[in-house]
Amino acid sequence: MTNYSAIENASHLLALVRLALAEDNPSGDVTTSLTIPPQTRGEAAVKCRSAVVVSGLALAQMAFLETDPTLTVVTEAADGDWLEPGRTLLTVSGRASSILSAERTALNFLGRLSGIATLTRQFVKLAEEAASKKGLPAPKILDTRKTTPGLRLVEKAAVRHGGGRNHRFSLSDGILIKDNHIQAAGSVGEALRRAKLSGPHHLRVEVEVDDLDQLQEALEAGCDIILLDNMTPALLTKAAEKTNSFHAPGPRRTLLEASGGINLKTISEVAVTGVDYISAGALTHSAPSADLGLDWT
Repeated sequence: MTNYSAIENASHLLALVRLALAEDNPSGDVTTSLTIPPQTRGEAAVKCRSAVVVSGLALAQMAFLETDPTLTVVTEAADGDWLEPGRTLLTVSGRASSILSAERTALNFLGRLSGIATLTRQFVKLAEEAASKKGLPAPKILDTRKTTPGLRLVEKAAVRHGGGRNHRFSLSDGILIKDNHIQAAGSVGEALRRAKLSGPHHLRVEVEVDDLDQLQEALEAGCDIILLDNMTPALLTKAAEKTNSFHAPGPRRTLLEASGGINLKTISEVAVTGVDYISAGALTHSAPSADLGLDWT
């Protein structure tokens, strides 16, 4: 059986799995109960039908074992592994009826999370290749809070499995002053002044800006990170040049993050503009599910 205590945030993951199982099987699997005798046993394998970066193995294990603790689940890969089509992620053996009843829940978690990890790996690779061609350091790829309600923990883990990094997990984890905060406060400078005056000393202050004038205001106010929102690659390049000039002759202390409209078609252009980070909501809200299947062995 899976050692739940060894899995990070096991209680939260287990609650997710139980909710998903109850949703899919509220009062019994009628098809399986009518067609598969209880004593029938078997072994099945979950395999990828296209190339994937694996994520969600713990949840899949839990889905099988919560359905039937007597099942034996053996993982054949690890989260973060790149698997070619036909490779096995895990095998499960025991009561055939239990395997069938847990199948969809396990595949839903694996497919969703492996899809996010796979898409993230594509973003990271394109950014690295574009930056390398220009002799530049590759910007770090970040996720956002545009996650499926209730699944943020595992979706952000999937981003890490794909080689990306996590932006703030929640509203409590970081100071990010966005356009509506600025409008309510009156200006970029005033919003930053209030945040820096009363904010916790251990949290960096980030502000979203729409143009170079706001960028200048944020630089003068001593912002730690500036989010360049929905800027064209040309404008992002100007923003990076302006920030470098502001800190010259010393090293640039203000970090720059590009965001807005970032996808597989635009990532390469953005990666060579001089920003430090690129955040993309698409990593979690637009990732296609990985093509996986369970078959009897």
